[in-house]
Amino acid sequence: MNKKTLVKNLIFIGLIIAYIVFCFAQTPITQAVVVTGEGEDAVATGSLWSLLPPIIAIGLALITKEVYSSLFIGILSGAIIHAIALNTGFVGVMNTIVGDGIIANIADSYNVGILTFLVVLGAIVVLMNRAGGSRAYGEWAAKHIKSRAGASFATFLLGVLIFVDDYFNCLTVGSVMRPVTDKHKISRSKLAYIIDATAAPVCIIAPISSWAAAVSGTVEGVNGIQLFISTIPYNLYAILTLIMVIFISFSNSDYGPMRTHEINAMNGDLFTTRNSVYEKDDEPAHSRGKVIDLILPVILLIGFCVIGMLYTGGLFEGESIINAFANCDASVGLSIGSIGALIVIMLYYMARRVLKFTECMSSLVAGFKQMVPAILILVFAWTLKTVTTELGAAEYVRGIVENAHAVQLLLPLLLFAVALGLSFATGTSWGTFGILIPIVTGVFSSQLAGVTDGNIPSMVIICISACLAGAVCGDHCSPISDTTIMASTGAQCDHVNHVSTQLPYALTVAGVAAVGYLISGFVQNVFVVLGISVALMFAVLFAIRLIAGKDSVKKAK
Repeated sequence: MNKKTLVKNLIFIGLIIAYIVFCFAQTPITQAVVVTGEGEDAVATGSLWSLLPPIIAIGLALITKEVYSSLFIGILSGAIIHAIALNTGFVGVMNTIVGDGIIANIADSYNVGILTFLVVLGAIVVLMNRAGGSRAYGEWAAKHIKSRAGASFATFLLGVLIFVDDYFNCLTVGSVMRPVTDKHKISRSKLAYIIDATAAPVCIIAPISSWAAAVSGTVEGVNGIQLFISTIPYNLYAILTLIMVIFISFSNSDYGPMRTHEINAMNGDLFTTRNSVYEKDDEPAHSRGKVIDLILPVILLIGFCVIGMLYTGGLFEGESIINAFANCDASVGLSIGSIGALIVIMLYYMARRVLKFTECMSSLVAGFKQMVPAILILVFAWTLKTVTTELGAAEYVRGIVENAHAVQLLLPLLLFAVALGLSFATGTSWGTFGILIPIVTGVFSSQLAGVTDGNIPSMVIICISACLAGAVCGDHCSPISDTTIMASTGAQCDHVNHVSTQLPYALTVAGVAAVGYLISGFVQNVFVVLGISVALMFAVLFAIRLIAGKDSVKKAK
């Protein structure tokens, strides 16, 4: 261990000790009783203790660069706190980790659907590689996409086009664009960032998406889809993130750890560290593969998954397309769609005589192997979220927001900050706005009571937008976020590398968005707020470019 690493470890240990001391000063580890819609419920603490496990896990992951053990230590610390509070001893610790944690999350129907989608998509990627589609597409793209900026922007455009679901976005864009970005020596960390920046930020401003359905489902008393559409112009983090991706793509103004990764990629090292995280498909691609052998499977996958989501939302039972998306079950829909697409794709490859039946079957196992790292991280991340929930993190944050609603002019900024922190600590955007949006509607219940014509008060729209923006921002920054894990998987990038390189970019946009939400509390005009925020974002980006200088990352000739 070198001196620099030792200092980092000592600082982290010191901060954790200080946090624990502060927790003890606030309240001991005790059981609390909270009132829910179904009556009283017992949680372990409902205090600062509830945020200690994710802080430990995230801190360890960023310092040690080892995500599996970091997540498990975070889970273990939460289980110990839970056992102390409820006085359940060693049995309680093991039950929290294994019974209520790992097994319960693996058995959860929604989670099983996501894991099924992961494995099936892994198999489809292997099929495309072995059929020669990925190789042919890479050769075609090398002729038509002439620069690193073009490759980055093409990745961005594909990410924007696949707006129906963030999981689907991350894995599909990564699978299609890896050969292209590799050809132009774009680091896997940069690819993961572009994928992540066009997943949740696009879905959260797309009226027809699984995210729109999730948001509208948390709102009572008004039309949820209509309210969601009203929040789009005020979703500063999402809009500014898309602006930043375009700027970074064309200006090559990378900074922070990403700059190192990009310089290394220009010199032939796409990974910088730990390039063997994901299982490689080392079987030779078929020589008869054509571009259509990648394009058609991707189109089939997109089409089947969209149909699958609409099916679960009741489209074939008479619902409109918008209502079908609003009511859809993304997990089931993606599973149905991906399995249907897999069957058709295998039949297509066999009909084309580029793959034999035995090669198709062996691709299923190879695809599963490719997704093992993502599955392991996801299961641990879900378990950590469960432990954090058991410790009463949601109740603790709810209390903070409800006690601070008196300062209404600062409420958008406060909600953005709280949502960012909660999403970062729990790794879930949906869980975050699921907690905060009912609080916001409760605070403004008297104003919403008279809404009959859809004329929702501006302050309500701004505050809900702040919740959504903060949730996505925290989701971007958090190593335990599902979407962040999926982006790493899609790019086949080491997960900690992705988090550490993306963090400065996400925080830059977060800082500008925070200023925008501060202004929005005083000037409730979308044109003024959005205009100032966009202008400030460009000013910050040009300043970064100026500071980075000409030697940031040289453009490819």
